[in-house]
Amino acid sequence: MTAQEKLDSKTVLDTNPATGTAVAELNETDLAKLPEIMAKAREAQAIWAAKSFKERARHITMMRSYIVDRADDLARTVSESNGKTLTDALATEVLPCALACKWYANNAEKYLKEKNRPGGSILFFNKKTHMLRVPLGVVGIISPWNYPLSIPFGEIVMGLMAGNAVLLKVAAATPAVGRAIEQIIAAGELPEGLFHHIVGSGSKVATGYFENGVDKLFFTGSVPAGKTLMAQAAETLTPVSLELGGNDPMLVLEDADLERATNGAAWAGYQNAGQSCGGVERVYVVDAVYDQFVDLLAKKTRQLRHGVGCNDFNVDIGSLTTAGQLRTVQQHLEDALAKGARIEAQSRPVGNVENGFFHPATLLTNVTDDMLTMCDETFGPLIAVQRVANEEDAIRKANESKLALTSSVWTKNNKRGRAIAARLQSGVTTINDHLYSHGLSETPWGGWKESGIGRTHGPEGLEEMTQAKAVNWDILPSKRNIFWYPFDEATYNGIKNALHFVFPKGLGQMLSASLKLTPFLVKKMFTKWKTD
Repeated sequence: MTAQEKLDSKTVLDTNPATGTAVAELNETDLAKLPEIMAKAREAQAIWAAKSFKERARHITMMRSYIVDRADDLARTVSESNGKTLTDALATEVLPCALACKWYANNAEKYLKEKNRPGGSILFFNKKTHMLRVPLGVVGIISPWNYPLSIPFGEIVMGLMAGNAVLLKVAAATPAVGRAIEQIIAAGELPEGLFHHIVGSGSKVATGYFENGVDKLFFTGSVPAGKTLMAQAAETLTPVSLELGGNDPMLVLEDADLERATNGAAWAGYQNAGQSCGGVERVYVVDAVYDQFVDLLAKKTRQLRHGVGCNDFNVDIGSLTTAGQLRTVQQHLEDALAKGARIEAQSRPVGNVENGFFHPATLLTNVTDDMLTMCDETFGPLIAVQRVANEEDAIRKANESKLALTSSVWTKNNKRGRAIAARLQSGVTTINDHLYSHGLSETPWGGWKESGIGRTHGPEGLEEMTQAKAVNWDILPSKRNIFWYPFDEATYNGIKNALHFVFPKGLGQMLSASLKLTPFLVKKMFTKWKTD
């Protein structure tokens, strides 16, 4: 960058939301250069797509080595940028990235290689089809601040292993993590221009993506923002994959292991200060064990400590990431209390929490269905527990939501749990666990309803990064298909005999149709069209 460019550039400040101190400053990307960036990405993508899966995997494995070797540094960067604890950053951000490198490097070829497609009818005995998964070209990613490393990085690795170039826009609140991703990618020694980190306004970058012909957009964020992007994408018919959040239910049955269930609820509800789209927000507990469940969870909630987690390992919950999200959590709590909810327990602060966006982990009871925390995504450390009569009541209430990302069932009977899971309206249902399957690279991630469209992760995520292409050809050389010109009565009768041969009314009709079809088929397919 020239001296003049430095003067003209705008900067983005990354501030630790737990302490209020600045941790990094990055220059905004000049969006006027997007056409040039896109051109370089397309040039590099052509080189990259020509590489074998094994060659691509070698580059991804180099990235994995960098992640493992610098795990402490990456965890600290995430913690200081996002506000979560070091342990949280290591477990839910750094480790999943290393696992993703290994799984996609090892499995992309298995799911994306050319495959034979079996024939569908004997009438097309001479046709053979192969299915190809063709790279999209250049994919755009706009990622959120709650998991600023693991969410975009998993998508980056999927995109690269599928043969694409990648343009990444990280959340405005966590640009330092975007710079860390740049360093990981650099360790992979990719073709120049294959990956770009774009710094700037999400809406402006999205517009730039669409205007410059990005081949697909992967967005993780709020429902309103997702709807806006989908409408914008419709103007150019740009495909999108949208993960837009959840208001996830947890169903606790009378035969649940309450020790595990309360441990799981505390983790999945309070982890990352509750800023997990797949975290527990609503808990429906069958009447028979409701009091015991609440008592156990309350005791554990009181044991939790919230505070600055980027320097102290003896902290369980960090800060929220933005002032706006803290206000939302406060509003949802105020709404619940005004409508009769009760605070059963809260976590305790440790150290100085005056300068950060902290909110105590809060267990609510006496909740009703009309409370904001029960019908909207809170995205904060609130767990609302409601008593239900039985499992049918729990299933009905769980499904009465406009969001459908994940859910969980807690029972000692796995067969019963799987049966209930099949009835729950969500993209993912886990049994006796919650908020971990995003870290399973082999498992698809995404939801129904207003939780979004499309899937990331797993074979489904790899396929989302490609176009399906069918290649079909004749096994034996022929002159014509039976339904080609010229038309005459013999053509009509031949096609009719083909219909009766495939769908006969008894063996007699099938044999009769076969005897008439065979000479017609041979003559039509393997003789010339006489035009004289």
